[in-house]
Amino acid sequence: MTVAGTAGRLDRVLAQLDPDLSRSAAARLAREGLVRLNGRPVRPADPVREGDVIEYAPPAPVTLEPGPEEIPLRVLHDDPDLVVVDKPAGMVVHPSPGHRSGTLVHALLGLGGPWSRVGGTARPGIVHRLDRGTSGLILAARTDEAHRALAAQLASRTLSRTYLAVVRGGVGTLDQVVDGPIGRHPRDRLRMAVVEHGRPARTRVRVLERRNGYTLLRCDLETGRTHQIRVHLAALGHPVAGDALYGRPRRGEPGRPLLHAHRLRFRHPRTGEEVVFESPPPPDFTTFWEGLR
Repeated sequence: MTVAGTAGRLDRVLAQLDPDLSRSAAARLAREGLVRLNGRPVRPADPVREGDVIEYAPPAPVTLEPGPEEIPLRVLHDDPDLVVVDKPAGMVVHPSPGHRSGTLVHALLGLGGPWSRVGGTARPGIVHRLDRGTSGLILAARTDEAHRALAAQLASRTLSRTYLAVVRGGVGTLDQVVDGPIGRHPRDRLRMAVVEHGRPARTRVRVLERRNGYTLLRCDLETGRTHQIRVHLAALGHPVAGDALYGRPRRGEPGRPLLHAHRLRFRHPRTGEEVVFESPPPPDFTTFWEGLR
């Protein structure tokens, strides 16, 4: 992974730029020779100047060997290169120490066939993630070649992801771009926040409709940071309805953030043809929204 550095000690800067790294983990990577500063090996305490380029190999994910499980999935598309799935809210995407079964990865393995291993043995096929509470479309790769091609589209922003969100309050501006760097919250390690030295993050937001103190939004990701839409909307003063992490849910709101991955558009890695998939919001989303009339 390559990132543009800001000023400070290398281990501190790297931890600020990558929310998945602690400062001690960043220092360990440097001591193991896995970090380069402007093309040269670097030590944890070496200074980083604004505009320097840090290259590093992120640590491998927790090694958990998931097995296939027979879990019902709504599969929109399945071919030798990729699969598009409509993930239900509440399903974790990949195994972790706290989720050793019942994840989307276990369900994908239950479909049979090969899966890419680019993301590691604990995340076969996974090209991008959705939060546990987020419903909607997620893309998985069956081959390493397809995975790399789709990841390149993500990096170049030619793979578009559109979400629907119900937020609290009447959003006044019809169209806007939220451009705020995201990093770990300075006081709460469970949360992300818009912070000065975070990773660049941009979300395009469009108002679709306003009802009785809530607004239905279309959100298009230009980057894909952890909790990006939830963080950006909370920073606007309009947290996602039902989001207990970035807002205080009101009585009557669902027990999960009303955020739905509605649309995927990308070029098929084998044919180069542009493909589009859409998923309507699930019942808890539509029931809440329609109840606001």
